[in-house]
Amino acid sequence: MKPISIPSLRLFVILVPVIAGWIGCASYQIGNRGMFRADVCTVHVPVFESDSFRIFIGERLTEAVVKEIESRTPFKVVQLANADSLLKGKIELEQKRVLIESTNDDARDLQVNLVVSVSWTDRYGRPLMSRQSITVNELTTFAPEGGQSLATAQKEVIGKIARDIVSQMEMPW
Repeated sequence: MKPISIPSLRLFVILVPVIAGWIGCASYQIGNRGMFRADVCTVHVPVFESDSFRIFIGERLTEAVVKEIESRTPFKVVQLANADSLLKGKIELEQKRVLIESTNDDARDLQVNLVVSVSWTDRYGRPLMSRQSITVNELTTFAPEGGQSLATAQKEVIGKIARDIVSQMEMPW
């Protein structure tokens, strides 16, 4: 029997772990494609409905959701005629509450609450989320005395809602 040479032994020591790792990770996917539905490539997001008296809140939420979809998912947001799916939403509740008042009845700490119902369906109307529709509720507080405003609080809560909606588009574990 012939002894194994040093170069071929080194090659064997290098190749065995590489091949074992490659075989063990054959079904592993890099990126976010494995977290989302494979049968959907495009989404249409119409402007979220809103009965709120706050101006442009539906449009601002729609813009945040579209940006979140484009940045976190493999889906492309397109016009309705070209879409595989439809993500519709309605702002059910938008409210501002005073939590703490000063002795002169000035608001010191306020809370902004936003409740949104969302449904995601394919082009035939079949639901793509685990439930027919979901309700997302987020709130944040702000202090006018600290330089915070209603606009910054709304921006924060809209960002939270957009992240929650896109998280609901992920496949269940």
